[in-house]
Amino acid sequence: MSGALVFEGKTVVVTGGTRGLGRSIAAGFAAAGARVIITGRSDTAAQEAAGIGPGVTGFACDVADAPAVARLAQRVGQEHGPVDVLVNNAGINPWYRKAEATPLDEWRAILDVNLTGAFVACQAFGSRMLQRGRGSIVNISSIAAHSGLPRSAAYCAAKGGLEALARSLAVEWAGRGVRVNNVAPGYFATDLTSGLRQNQALSEMVLGHTPMKRFGEPEELVGACLFLASDAASYITGQTLLVDGGWTAS
Repeated sequence: MSGALVFEGKTVVVTGGTRGLGRSIAAGFAAAGARVIITGRSDTAAQEAAGIGPGVTGFACDVADAPAVARLAQRVGQEHGPVDVLVNNAGINPWYRKAEATPLDEWRAILDVNLTGAFVACQAFGSRMLQRGRGSIVNISSIAAHSGLPRSAAYCAAKGGLEALARSLAVEWAGRGVRVNNVAPGYFATDLTSGLRQNQALSEMVLGHTPMKRFGEPEELVGACLFLASDAASYITGQTLLVDGGWTAS
């Protein structure tokens, strides 16, 4: 089993890998021996994040820009060779509004990144995996796909759609050597949750619903991603692995 989690000679793309969970996931694959390509909206941030380890490269790419994703896939193929693993981590949830007060432009922006961006990346990189007859895609979903979260209608819809997308692609691509799975984190201690963690009422609400009574650490998501991307999970596709401290079990 341990040998199956080694990624020597493998190329891994992690979208949204410049900070938070994506950065930890990228570092985890790099530590396992992979060549890692990190994407982020800012070239400066992408280059800085590339310093997390040897064999890591950063590229600026907005996953909501389909032509940019297509160019990225072509460039990665030319400069780094075939991609073995795609981790669709890029995601946003910058607004905390009641559903009835959510402007359509905010709704569309969240779906464009969290759902459509993942689909576009699956098309761009997955089509090349299909040509080779092998590959693994891991989408970073959320407990928002399993539990209704207030003031997060667009985010919940996007993550629910992401998991449905994975199941559809898994069925369609299973016979062609490409697996597609999801990892669904709960609440983790990242910069994106810093405001929530600093709000006593919200923090107590989250911890009160989490049996482990703490926020996850970013490194605690890495193992699930490595497993689903690896040969140790060679007979697993279309599934979601929840890493949530027991949130969905309570």
